Amino acid sequence: MTAERDGRLGVGIIGAGRVGPVLGQALAGAGHAIVGISAVSQESRDRAEALLPAVPILDVPDIIERSELVLLCVPDEQLADLVSGLAESGAWQPGQIVLHTSPNFGLSVLEPARTRGVIPIALHPAMVFTGTSVDVARLTDCCMVVTASTPVLPIGQALAVEMGAEPVVVAEADRAHYAEAVATASNFSIAIVNQARVLLEQAGVEHPSRVLGPIVRSAVENTLMSGRILGEIDV
Repeated sequence: MTAERDGRLGVGIIGAGRVGPVLGQALAGAGHAIVGISAVSQESRDRAEALLPAVPILDVPDIIERSELVLLCVPDEQLADLVSGLAESGAWQPGQIVLHTSPNFGLSVLEPARTRGVIPIALHPAMVFTGTSVDVARLTDCCMVVTASTPVLPIGQALAVEMGAEPVVVAEADRAHYAEAVATASNFSIAIVNQARVLLEQAGVEHPSRVLGPIVRSAVENTLMSGRILGEIDV
């Protein structure tokens, strides 16, 4: 494992869902070398090739072997088994930075890797991803929540800044509250907007999104700026 130049890392990405390739493109834009990405389905392979066209699609052990920084961008239900399985097989390398992107876990899920000498970081981009290059631009308006030990925290913060985001520190003990906040904001927002879209379609509105867009954006922005719940829409 050798960085291309001082301060730059060889980055491997496990998972080509909506998050991994986007973060890979952002890190590549910051000068890091993306050494490989794993992809199973044809959809994930297509996404990896679209966002990281020069990056080889490799098996997970090969990615671990080549990487100084490993991004674990897999579904929550796969994360613990992936980390422990790689630990049992002896794949993790001492001094390697291992970062997962789940809002629902902190550092504890990386403990099997930490005992093998890796540097664990939990870093969650606080946004909803489309899995396209649009997300790279959106990272500049995004916060990335970082959980790490005190000596390692500057590494996580620096990676967030390099990807264009604002780092926000959340302690391990507070990750559950953070995860609940993320789920509440994203799930309820999606459900409410979809319900409103259906109602507008039933009312005969040809382009519901054009009607809803300004309402939703202004309501959310006003609430965030005021720090309190606002009343009904002015008429």
